[in-house]
Parts: sequence; structure tokens; C-alpha cells
Amino acid sequence: MNVKKIPFTTGVAATLLSIVSGTLVSCTNISPNGDTATNTDTKNVTDTTTQSNNGDGLRPVVGDRNVKLQAVGVTLGDLSNPFFVVMAQGAEKEAKKIGGNDVRVTVVSSGYDLNQQFNQIENFVAANTDIIILNAADSKGIRPAVEQARKAGKIVIAVDTGVDADVDATVTTNNVQAGEISCQYIVDRLKGKGNVVIVNGPPVTSVIQRVDGCLKVFAKYPDIKILSKDQNAEGSRDGGLRVMSDILVTFPKIDAVFAINDPSGVGVDLAANQAKRKEFFIVGVDGAPEAIEAIASNDSLYAATATQNPRGMTQKAVQVGNDILHGKKPASPDILIPAKLITKENVSTSTGW
Repeated sequence: MNVKKIPFTTGVAATLLSIVSGTLVSCTNISPNGDTATNTDTKNVTDTTTQSNNGDGLRPVVGDRNVKLQAVGVTLGDLSNPFFVVMAQGAEKEAKKIGGNDVRVTVVSSGYDLNQQFNQIENFVAANTDIIILNAADSKGIRPAVEQARKAGKIVIAVDTGVDADVDATVTTNNVQAGEISCQYIVDRLKGKGNVVIVNGPPVTSVIQRVDGCLKVFAKYPDIKILSKDQNAEGSRDGGLRVMSDILVTFPKIDAVFAINDPSGVGVDLAANQAKRKEFFIVGVDGAPEAIEAIASNDSLYAATATQNPRGMTQKAVQVGNDILHGKKPASPDILIPAKLITKENVSTSTGW
């Protein structure tokens, strides 16, 4: 595997490079590029450490309490989204804390491309990676790759979204709760009556659960009319802009929008600005910096976001994976992190990511 290093400067966006013919490109760290739109190059990859060697090239036996963590592979949805950049930083920080600077942490972006993520997992297996942290591009479609990895003796921890496969553990936000508190806020603000839109996303468990939680709330209020709920904005700002632009043409009166994540919610806000529509408000999920900024502003339609802890999720995933590597299984394989709603009333107290 040819490895090319790129210097990293704190606070400055690192360049996201492409996988060419399966070759991985590396740098010392990653940083947000300030743009939450979906990256058109879906083959980005970052390797956050120097390659280490365990002598015989073989992965240690899981359960050996004397084994040292040597390699962690992380495959995430979209590294142009700061949420996933923070997740990557959390994984690296925890791996270094556990195993020192010799631990190899490889972070790759699937761009929500299932075939690409298959290849990434195969590369992790071939590279004798101890722990694979998986943010699934497709919760059901990724199952064969997970099964192959675990058959090869690799530890697989799902993060941010569950998968329809037998993984070692799953660490996610309580996504049903995130959908519930977001849409309860919408209902309360509308006093139980109004026209609402759900800007949907990729077919992954986290998105499905958020929408399910939202719909569960809306179902209690017969005067809440859902105008649209199935449009996939791909979890990106560009997708939110595209989907909402079409919805605004179709529906002349909208009272509120629930976006399944903050990048798509920001795209909804952009679409409203372009169409000069100001009659509705927006609620998202993530607690992204730009959403927090928009909520605090008087010029944005953004009203609330259900916060997540992206750094905490991957730190916990590495901790759990390392425990399993040393023969200690978690009390429960499903670990849920609570969501909290940030609104204009409490945004000044939000510490963000």
C-alpha cells in the first residue's frame, strides 16, 4: 500500500484525497472544510498515523489480555460534512489514548456509496485492522461486507446508525428520541395545527428512526398535515436545497420543516431564501455549528436542532472495540446516547461539538 503524507495544520482544512485503484492516501489528521454540501468525489480517505508493524503481519487473537491495539479503520458517510470530521477526530483521539502514537487510524469516506464502502471494509480486513468503525452507507446492503469482516476475525462496531447485521456493538444517538423531540417542538409551536414537510435522507437506520419518531408524534395530532415525507435530500446541503426548491414550487403554504440532519436543513434554509419564502420554520438534527449559529441569528428560519455527540460516539466505539479485543464484552451491545433539543431560548448555553 503506497502511503503519501500530507501535513496538517490545526484549524485549517486538510485536503481530502481520492482512492485510485484501491490505493489509500494518508495524512496526519483531518479537519472540516467549512462546507457541508455532499462531496462530489466520494472516494476520499485519510490515514491519521504512521504505519506500524506487528512483526508477523498477523492480527492478534481476540480475547488475549496482553494484546495491544495496533490498527483502527473508520468508514464514514461524507467527510465534507463537519459532523463526520468530528467523528473521525474522536476515533483518532481515543485510539491514541489507548494505544499510543503507533496506533494506525485510517479514516475513509464512503460518500454513501455502498460499493465503495464494501471495498473500504475489504481493505481494512486485508490491512489486519483490529477494529472497524462502521457508519453504514446502507444499513441492509452492507451486511455481506460485515459478515465477511467478522468471519475474518475483525471487530466491527456500528456508529451513528445501526446495521442489519451481526456486529459486535452499536453506538448511536437515540435517533427515535431525536425525531420525537424535534417534531414535538414543531407541534407545540404550531399549537397542533399546520402544514409540515419532512425532508428525508439516505436509507440508513438512523434516518429511518428519526423519521419514525417524528411521524409517531405527528400521528397524535389530526390537524397536522404532512405535505411531503419521502424526498431524499441525501443528508447534504445541496440535497436540501434541491429537494426543498421543488417542494416550495409545489406547495404555496408551509408552516414547518423537519430535516433529518442539519446539512440538509441548511439547504432548506437556502432554498427558502432564494424563493423569498419566510412563512415556515426549520428544525434539524445534529447540533452542527452552522445550525447553532443560524438558530442564534435573527435572520434565519432555523428554529431548533436535536443535538448529537459525534466525538463521543466514536470515542465510545473505540473503547468498546478495545474492550472486546481484550475479551471484555459490553453489558449491552446497543449503546444509546441521549439527544437534547437546542432552541433560540437555550442556544446561548450550547457548547456545540
